[in-house]
Amino acid sequence: MIRFLLWLVGGVVLGGIIHIIVILTLPSLAEENLWTRIEAFEADNRMLLLPPVVAGEPNPLGLDPAIVYGLCQLDLAEGPGYVSGLLPNAFWSVALYNEAGVVTYSTTNRDGIGQVLEIGIFNAAQTRLLAQQQLDVAEGVLVVEAASDKIAVLVRLAPPHEAMRQRFADVLAQTQCGPRP
Repeated sequence: MIRFLLWLVGGVVLGGIIHIIVILTLPSLAEENLWTRIEAFEADNRMLLLPPVVAGEPNPLGLDPAIVYGLCQLDLAEGPGYVSGLLPNAFWSVALYNEAGVVTYSTTNRDGIGQVLEIGIFNAAQTRLLAQQQLDVAEGVLVVEAASDKIAVLVRLAPPHEAMRQRFADVLAQTQCGPRP
C-alpha cells in the first residue's frame, strides 16, 4: 500500500512539474503576441493615431472605445527616445511596453505633470552617460530608464464628451515621438 501511495505522489508531482513547464513555455512559442500586433501598425519613431474602436469590429489590442490612443515604437539602440506634446486639460496617461508586452513605466497627468508631456526614454548605457553629464537633456524632461531597447509608447486621452473626440485626436496627432533631432 505504501509503495502504491509513493508512486501516486510521484506521479502527481511529476505531472505538476510538466504542467508548470508547459504553461510557462507556451507564451514564448506563440507566433502572434502583443508585440507583433503593435509592430503591424508600423509606428516607428512617430506618434500614430490609432483608429477608433468600433463595437463588433476586430480589436486586436483590446482597447477601450471611449479613449483616443496614440502609439509609437522606439529602438533605444539608435539613441534616446523622446515623447513631447501639449495635451488637453483632461485625463491622459502614458505607458511604456517592452517586447514581452509588459508595462515597464506608466504616468498620468494626475502625477503633477499637468498638460505638458516631456519624457526622455533611455536604456541603461544612455542613463550612465546622462549621469556622467555626457548627454544633454533639457530642463523639465522626465527621464525614464527602459530595461530593453525596443519599447512601445502608448498615449491615452480621455475626452470628457464624445463631441470633443476629434479635437483630442488632433492634439494627439501633433505629439512628437522619436529620437531628439
